Amino acid sequence: MDSYLDEIKEKLLLSGMPYDVELIAAAYQLAFNAHEGQMRRSGDPYVSHPVAVALIIIDLGLDTDSIVAALLHDVVEDTPVPLTQIEKQFGPDVATLVDGVTKIGRIPFSSREEQQAENIRKMLLSMAKDIRVVLIKLADRLHNMRTIDSMPEKNQLVTSLETMEVFAPLAHRLGIRTIKDELEDLSLRHLDSVAYNEIEVALEHRKDEREALLENIKSRISERFKSLTLNVHIEGRVKSVYGIYRKTYMQNRAMDEIYDIYAVRIIVDTVNECYNILGVIHDLMRPIPGRFKDYISTPKPNMYQSLHTTVIGKEGIPFEVQIRTWEMHHTAEYGIAAHWKYKLGISGREQLDSRLDWVRQLLEIQREVNDSEDFIRSLKTDLAPDEVYVFTPKGDVISLPAHSTPIDFAYVIHSAVGHRMTGAKVDGKIQSLDYELKTGEIIEVITTSSITHGPSRDWLKIAKTGEARNKIRAWFKKERREENIVQGKSDIEKEFKRNGILIADAEHNEFVDSVAKRQHFNNTEEFLAAIGYGGILLSKIMPRVKDDYIKIAHPQTIQIPENITSRHTSGGIIVEGLENCLVKISRCCNPLPGDKIEGFVTRGYGVSIHKEDCPNVLQNKQNAEYEGRWVNVHWAENVGHSFKAGLRVVSSDRYGLLADLTSLLAGLHILIHAVNARELKSGLAEIYLTVNVVSISQLQSVISKFSKVQGVIEVSRSGDKR
Repeated sequence: MDSYLDEIKEKLLLSGMPYDVELIAAAYQLAFNAHEGQMRRSGDPYVSHPVAVALIIIDLGLDTDSIVAALLHDVVEDTPVPLTQIEKQFGPDVATLVDGVTKIGRIPFSSREEQQAENIRKMLLSMAKDIRVVLIKLADRLHNMRTIDSMPEKNQLVTSLETMEVFAPLAHRLGIRTIKDELEDLSLRHLDSVAYNEIEVALEHRKDEREALLENIKSRISERFKSLTLNVHIEGRVKSVYGIYRKTYMQNRAMDEIYDIYAVRIIVDTVNECYNILGVIHDLMRPIPGRFKDYISTPKPNMYQSLHTTVIGKEGIPFEVQIRTWEMHHTAEYGIAAHWKYKLGISGREQLDSRLDWVRQLLEIQREVNDSEDFIRSLKTDLAPDEVYVFTPKGDVISLPAHSTPIDFAYVIHSAVGHRMTGAKVDGKIQSLDYELKTGEIIEVITTSSITHGPSRDWLKIAKTGEARNKIRAWFKKERREENIVQGKSDIEKEFKRNGILIADAEHNEFVDSVAKRQHFNNTEEFLAAIGYGGILLSKIMPRVKDDYIKIAHPQTIQIPENITSRHTSGGIIVEGLENCLVKISRCCNPLPGDKIEGFVTRGYGVSIHKEDCPNVLQNKQNAEYEGRWVNVHWAENVGHSFKAGLRVVSSDRYGLLADLTSLLAGLHILIHAVNARELKSGLAEIYLTVNVVSISQLQSVISKFSKVQGVIEVSRSGDKR
């Protein structure tokens, strides 16, 4: 206990900032007591984690409340200590920070994507109230990534992917380079360990050569600056492993083809000195044409400012020179956190300023989007580190995510400009609306004066940013309600027909109304309108709709005869109380010999066999309407034939994955009935297989072997409740 507290106090002292050490010590004491007896997977006491998070927060230079919240961030979630106790002892600001960082862990969700979306929604909402929430969350994720080796391999892959797609881009958007680079490198080490190790070995192999080169370059530049009466600081750096990975593996280039692996950073006192130094550098070394970027006059959205130029020295090796002021340097390293570390600080209650408008945009998107996957996809697009910088005809700079289109540009300018858009000119030439914008282009939006003109539904497929899609949906929702209802009705009829859902006209409206209520709409028209303007995706709700249809289409009304002896059925199942009855294995859960089962008497289908923990059994067993229709069933000792079983495999996407799985089944002499594979939006692959097995033990053996295949994250029975 004392060693952890001593480490915190030492770091506080070295920071030179006026912290409330007594309050921080009290928070540590509470965390130590609350987590006593809890251990991390690594074997360390659990309290070591909040201590590590607090140390990262001190490095970022945040205030006392942030450090206290970092120490207590897992107390409410993982121990009996209530939030009210934290508020009483440490104040409402700390309680708000702790609550904002706490995950939503007590609510059941239908999928991991939905759980992830709700946790991110909560984080964004808390972030809008106090930006320190996300800084603590980033510190929490950083330490978890530093200690990720103690987690199971499949958890390492899932966590690393989420870190790479959400948390590293979030750190980039906030301008915190120190955290962004480390999160990316740690994620890459698990997502593509071969490439990571290859780059790391190459860097280590040339370490001495690299250090000598940088020292020589710095020496030459310093010698030139001796005649200048300037306060100049020069340092060298090497591109991060992930930065090199993006330029080599993702662009299929050799390391020798990358100009900015090596960089020299020159830090001065004023903006004028930055431009003066640039002239000196270009006089000293030959600049490479087209490699100069002025982020001082045109800052990045994350507040980054610097001059970048690539030059070639006498060694013939190209390298990048970055020139900035000290204030720019602090912002480049710490982003929004620099306002605490090097300025007077920002009140936790202060509203977000214009530099954080993108948070408001993300919050607007999450209010309109009903589908979790769509929300996560929009979030990843809007947080993407790759950006393009384009110009309005008046010379204003507009920053957009890579691959953005003129539609995205128009909606950034103003909603009305987007709604009345009829075309676009790029550098004076008319381009299609799906044209991908490139840095440096001048975009002119062609609009109509008609107030009745609006966007096309096809734009939802073209637009890349969540902001544009959100505004298009909002327009259709407000201006085309009747049209949306007609469109929604047409869409749902097509989807019903495609899924074999045929309902008589007299029952159709009642059925659709029940579906609408299940989706939490006040009436059918609202539900159809939401389908029409794209607010709800039918593909996501159809599985549940089909289940509802089956219950209506096949009502269970058979009376069970009494006092009839038990008999073996042809399905290898003994049904107590029924003789020579037809047995049907239910597709909703696909029970296998060895599973505990329940029987349900149906009309025209005999006895439907379900797993004991099947959702349909759990939902309907207590329903008075079905009283007397459940029968006792069990497997015969010798079943004598095989059964179809469904498997769901989630894996990192790679060449040869499907071949490995099918080869494994062939080696086990297991027949494959069907295979369906798709790429998930998270970059993973999802494969459904239907196979022939004779028992639950044989299926479990297959699941065990599948779990050992390279890259496989999760294997489960596709009919199982998860």
